[in-house]
Amino acid sequence: MTALQPKVSIIGAGNVGMRYAYSLMMSGLARSIVVVDRDAARAEGEVLDLASGMPFVSPVKIAAGGLSDIKGSQLVVITAGKKQLPGQSRLDLTRENIALYKELIPSLSAYAHDAVYLVVTNPVDVMAYAAYRISGKPWQQVIGSGTVLDSARLRFLISEHCGIDARNVHAYILGEHGDSEFAVWSRAMFGGTLLEDYCFDCHKCKGRQERERIFKDVRDYAYRIIERKGETSYGIGLALVRISEAILKDENAVLSVSCLGQEFYGTRELYMSVPAVVNKNGVREVLRVQLDPREQELLKASAAAIREIIQKLTF
Repeated sequence: MTALQPKVSIIGAGNVGMRYAYSLMMSGLARSIVVVDRDAARAEGEVLDLASGMPFVSPVKIAAGGLSDIKGSQLVVITAGKKQLPGQSRLDLTRENIALYKELIPSLSAYAHDAVYLVVTNPVDVMAYAAYRISGKPWQQVIGSGTVLDSARLRFLISEHCGIDARNVHAYILGEHGDSEFAVWSRAMFGGTLLEDYCFDCHKCKGRQERERIFKDVRDYAYRIIERKGETSYGIGLALVRISEAILKDENAVLSVSCLGQEFYGTRELYMSVPAVVNKNGVREVLRVQLDPREQELLKASAAAIREIIQKLTF
């Protein structure tokens, strides 16, 4: 394959991988996209389908390939993973996905060791940590998709309630990408105005109760989608493009990706979502956002939930 730059390789041609591939193709960010899947025929079919739209997008070379074809990638996005079976515990699923990573990650390192790895496989915090441990790469170059999508959902629901363009809302979901995640309400703002101050002046609703409702809707958002259509993929596909943009354009963008977050309010040696500056090298630094005492406790509880799973696994 002719290596055009920027080059992005996608490992896994499932719904999430292909929603991302489609969104990436539409964005014009990449000049070369390689799709790799154990089911080579499916990957080829997906690529043929995408290729039909080439006259409608910016020039991009998209191809199905094997692991050797990821050579020269600036970014490798790992969406591959096994689905949870009926009656299967989350821990058992995690063990199966780690076994998959022990086979996969060394091959990625052999062909694209210098690329940034973006992990999407769930549970994403544990799997990003596994990719970091197995690859031996600097933690800054191995990141998880984290709560970028959760934070986007929070911003959207705040914008709907307050009547403010979502692009002007700054708010984060931090911690685990899962049930122990939490909203940083004390720092949420738009137009330089803290949300709590806006609520104090607004008086259109019971602010605290409404914030609790919004957070519950964010936390349960994926469950509602899965209940109705069986999987979530459009939102995460777009969230992955946003992270990719920060990397491929060397933006130094602040995103709530999952990373090692050393010494973040006493948490260390585990991956979870924290505000991080993301550029072509992965994570440049973690920002120590000011959390109120309750949020600090929620962060520690979320870290404990992730650590409980990690301690039961072998990497």
